Amino acid sequence: MNSTSTNKPIISFVTISYNGYKDTCELIESLHKNITSVPYEIIVVDNASKNNDAKTLQKNYPTIHAIRSEHNGGFSAGNNIGIKQAKGKYIFLINNDTYIEEDNLQSLIERIESKPEIGAVSPKIKFSFPPQNIQYAGYTKLSPITLRNQPIGFDQPDHPQYNTPQKQWYLHGAALLLKKEIIEKVGTMPELFFLYYEELDWTTQMRDAGYELWYEPRMTVFHKESQSTGQASPLRTYYLTRNRLLYAYRNLKGINRYLSIIYQIGIAIPKGYIVNLCKRNNKVANAHLQGAIDFFKIEDKNAQHYE
Repeated sequence: MNSTSTNKPIISFVTISYNGYKDTCELIESLHKNITSVPYEIIVVDNASKNNDAKTLQKNYPTIHAIRSEHNGGFSAGNNIGIKQAKGKYIFLINNDTYIEEDNLQSLIERIESKPEIGAVSPKIKFSFPPQNIQYAGYTKLSPITLRNQPIGFDQPDHPQYNTPQKQWYLHGAALLLKKEIIEKVGTMPELFFLYYEELDWTTQMRDAGYELWYEPRMTVFHKESQSTGQASPLRTYYLTRNRLLYAYRNLKGINRYLSIIYQIGIAIPKGYIVNLCKRNNKVANAHLQGAIDFFKIEDKNAQHYE
């Protein structure tokens, strides 16, 4: 069965396309080519691309559901548009710059159904470029003040040690399967973040609501990382700076919340500013400061969405 099936979909794939038509086509084709185990639908949200990608995608792939958003509200807002249209029992958020090579969806379904407490699961994610090392095989817990952690197996060859399912603190936004019931209890993805940290905040909310999060390595998704924003770009630096503060404010409790914000403002952000000034990366340096300034400008930091 595939997206042409008349059966109600089990899986609703939701992906965002922002000036990424070619990548989106490759994702759609990989899903059509490989998935035969469950009925599914593909929802593509065109996040205000320069060209009307939704129109072209719908014409070239008539079985998908392409939605045009005239406003780019960011990763979360785009996903939420797709989530609201999803008809499947499970929602699979997947980056448009990813693809699959095998149909192992049943492994994710088996994992998420193995215990009622499990609410969401991420597969193994590997970089698509040679030598296709691991990008995600789980995360360590964020440190309580500095908010630092490590992706397990990052940039390492795919050894058997990364083939054990594990309960997780957080999941990866590039490939995340969740039960639809979570939306009713936790809400949709928080839109205040726009870009970066939204999945950490969302999966933290899931854990706080009593759900377990799992890493399931029997399925692999390949990711063409950093196609839309550079690793040291002002855009990336701005949102990482602002949203790390926002995550601390929203999710840390008691004295840790204030210690973390003080650490970011007093140590981490000035360090990033000075280091980039010394490297003559003035735009990146200023992005550190602007991210901090704009954090304080957010009026309702606990809101899920902008009003």
